[in-house]
Amino acid sequence: MARANPSYAVIGLGAFGSTVALELARFGNHVLGVDSDETRVARFAEDLPATAILDATDETALREAGIDRYGVALVAIGSDLQSSILATMNLRVLGLDQIWCKAGDKTHHRILSKLGADRVIQPEQEIGRHIAQMLNNPMVKDYVSLGNGYSVVNMLVPERLGGETTEALGLEEWPDLRLLGAMRGTEFIDCHAAAPALKEGDKLIVLGRRGDLRAFGDGL
Repeated sequence: MARANPSYAVIGLGAFGSTVALELARFGNHVLGVDSDETRVARFAEDLPATAILDATDETALREAGIDRYGVALVAIGSDLQSSILATMNLRVLGLDQIWCKAGDKTHHRILSKLGADRVIQPEQEIGRHIAQMLNNPMVKDYVSLGNGYSVVNMLVPERLGGETTEALGLEEWPDLRLLGAMRGTEFIDCHAAAPALKEGDKLIVLGRRGDLRAFGDGL
């Protein structure tokens, strides 16, 4: 049964794990940061609600630390395959609701998936695709992949379209693209009720397939 207010255990406080743990804590969540390296744990002891120095390959140590009371665990051990596998197995035995894992390569990914990890992440690949998408089209400032070839992107309104309405975007020529709205700083602009005037630097929020989005962005 899922817990109503899940807490988070992050196992491995390297660059990736510590970033996730600190951000979760910043959002107001209860986070336990775990690492076998005493120096590393000490570095984050004041910034995380709870920390523990232990070997996550030891099921007894995890149980004694109360990991089984946490709703979600992230195994952020990407470089040590054996430790990552054993930690994931132990968490599954302890019965956590959700187990997310970091994988270093495709083989690691397949093994963790077979062990029952709910989500396996390869951060280097994911951020690499993210960077490539933005480098490929300078007008794209950010994007979220939705799967099956679809994405939602933020596209900057160029200087030449400043003062024009959204009708000037020519979206009628792109039947498979959807303008969801726009952001002007922190203000959301609803583009469906009317055709608002655009300002240079506004961010258009557009849904569509990557190829269409790329071609549309090239024409802005």
